[in-house]
Amino acid sequence: MAPVPWRGPDHPGEFPTLGWAVGEWIEGHCVIPDGDQIGEPYLLTDEMWRFLAWHYRLREDASEEGWRSAWAYRRSQLVRPQKWGKGPLTCAMVCAEATGPVRFAGWDAQGEPVGRPWETPWIQIAATSEDQTDNVYRALVPMIDEGPLADVIPDTGETRINVPGGGRIEPVTSSGRARLGQRITFAVQDETHSWLEANGGWRLAETQRRNLSGTGGRAVETTNAWDPSEQSVAQRTSEASVKDVYRDHRIPPPASLANKRERHKGLKLAYGDSCVSAGGWVDLDRIDGELVEIAEKDPAQAERFYLNRIVAGTGAYIDGDRWDLRCEPREVQPGTAVTLGFDGSDIDDWTGIRLETLDGYQFTPTYGPDSLPTVWNPRDWGGQVPRLEVMAAFDEVFTTYRVVRAYLDPPYWETEADTLAERHGEKVVTRWYTNRVAQMHSAAERLATDVTKKDSTFRHDGCQWTGQHIRNARKAARPAGRYLLRKASEAQKIDLGMCAILAHEAAGDAVASGLARTRRRRVVGF
Repeated sequence: MAPVPWRGPDHPGEFPTLGWAVGEWIEGHCVIPDGDQIGEPYLLTDEMWRFLAWHYRLREDASEEGWRSAWAYRRSQLVRPQKWGKGPLTCAMVCAEATGPVRFAGWDAQGEPVGRPWETPWIQIAATSEDQTDNVYRALVPMIDEGPLADVIPDTGETRINVPGGGRIEPVTSSGRARLGQRITFAVQDETHSWLEANGGWRLAETQRRNLSGTGGRAVETTNAWDPSEQSVAQRTSEASVKDVYRDHRIPPPASLANKRERHKGLKLAYGDSCVSAGGWVDLDRIDGELVEIAEKDPAQAERFYLNRIVAGTGAYIDGDRWDLRCEPREVQPGTAVTLGFDGSDIDDWTGIRLETLDGYQFTPTYGPDSLPTVWNPRDWGGQVPRLEVMAAFDEVFTTYRVVRAYLDPPYWETEADTLAERHGEKVVTRWYTNRVAQMHSAAERLATDVTKKDSTFRHDGCQWTGQHIRNARKAARPAGRYLLRKASEAQKIDLGMCAILAHEAAGDAVASGLARTRRRRVVGF
């Protein structure tokens, strides 16, 4: 990919970036670190050029004096499958961050951004174990020693690389030297799909990010696709609502693992220009063989590691892709007959309302003059669900639509459930306990079946919270082959998924009761 100069804000699609200069520096200084081509120039693929351009993107109003805030993104996340080349790319970025033009230093006479090296770079290659840091570090040393950088960085060691001027490059782990207050300038956070709360990954990521904020430094997070049941650092980064994190994740559409043509199509999309057919190094036939072998015992892992797709491990309630395929947003007119599902909490879990029409379309309604979604996360409301807001939303929903069934899970909301039953009648408002195994298993199965069977008319609005909570839900086995639903971890909420189940169960019961039939008007003659 030829470097594209920045020609100013009057040229749509262009933006100022040091990525082109950094990429040119990499190709002029870095070498292939292993294999038959060891020591030959390390050349970037088009995808890598693109990633560098976005990672090093600058704000249009950046100034040399305010260089710490010159970047469009505080950090980046690169999600790619096994053997795509994440390790060598981050090695090359480490080399550039050690001695290359990676720090913004103003604009030249043509309005192009100019970079310069850090005076005292302190770079950390981070993972949750020493074996994992070796994946990057042991490729980094020969990338330096076998090429032009050997004269620039002559002191490479087993556990630390000394950069002239007092800088250094070091591997760190969650149990090692990554401490709060270290003035690091760059961090590679490797394979963050395995960075969990239990192994110290959350703490390591947060510590490094705080340390980088003090120096104006930044991080690159590389990872395979993650298991959404584990709440890894990779998942937390991807799902964060912040806009100043650049995320690069190429996701192929769902493919049948039993169909070779579909597998190869997905692999070609996932591996992009690292494929041999595109001039790269990845033999898709070899990768396909590995995928098929792993898929025999763990198809979800095969999809994550080779097809770059986020797929839950065993015990998932509903496959997230199947849920997404049912997304067909549409307008629901006021006065439409609907059913309602409600799951409420107080200070920890979420509270929400889902509605479903009697022809099988489910959606999250809005309320108030600002059309707020009927989804309440206690963290957004000072740590406690705003009960008056929720009741105001109920009033608006009942006024806007013709609610024919409302199933409410009553714990924490007994008083409000009584109030709603008094206002709208016991035949409409039903206290529906989600901890009763037989009825909960039946309701969960009804929704799962209607999401997955081919001839189902069930559709939904694509509500992001509901989709995520459906993905988070796991089956918790109970006697007689039944199950309840549980969270994969305390941080992964499922409350909007419960609302979806209740709304769908109410809709099924309403249809069975004849409420979906059009009433004939009786004509009386005189």
